[in-house]
Amino acid sequence: MCFIDGPLTAIRGADERRYYLCGHCSLIFADEEHYLPIEQEKAHYETHENSIENSGYVSFLNRLVEPMLPCLNGGMRGLDYGCGPGPTLSLMMKRQGIECGDYDPLFVDRKPQPPYDFITATECFEHFQRPAREMEYIASLLGPGGLLGIMTERWTSTAAFAGWYYTRDPTHVSFYHEKTFEFLCRRFGFSRVWMDDRQVIILRRD
Repeated sequence: MCFIDGPLTAIRGADERRYYLCGHCSLIFADEEHYLPIEQEKAHYETHENSIENSGYVSFLNRLVEPMLPCLNGGMRGLDYGCGPGPTLSLMMKRQGIECGDYDPLFVDRKPQPPYDFITATECFEHFQRPAREMEYIASLLGPGGLLGIMTERWTSTAAFAGWYYTRDPTHVSFYHEKTFEFLCRRFGFSRVWMDDRQVIILRRD
């Protein structure tokens, strides 16, 4: 489901699902018919071997942590949104002397306690079945000037999307372009702080 009711174009991914590209915000999303039941989705996440002991996973998360750290300090309070069954990023932040809690609607039975100075969302934006609702909620958890650090691979062209491995994961249903994040900044009141060439973007709430 898209952020707004805009003109949609049907496109192909690397699997058999149906996808639609929004002409306003450049989000590509899978047809709702292909959404997994919540128990199947949860079971898929539980197959991930993500933990603080997994050096490869820690290195992966550092793609976001390292560019965020210069903007953080020990007096701040953060939240890892969509932490999954093996919270790791919050522990990495705590090792830097920065308070960071965990939230995941499937795995952490504890409601967020806003406001937060920063929120991280690593490899979860692509799972959002209602990205507008999720983004609105995340924005409501941040205090003014709060940072939002996102990791999700961005699509670059419809030709590349047709063979993109990222669409082969059945839990991946929302796919973002650089233009999508420009739209999100305008709609939800953020400005861009930093962005790499394919995966990480850091936003600041205005």
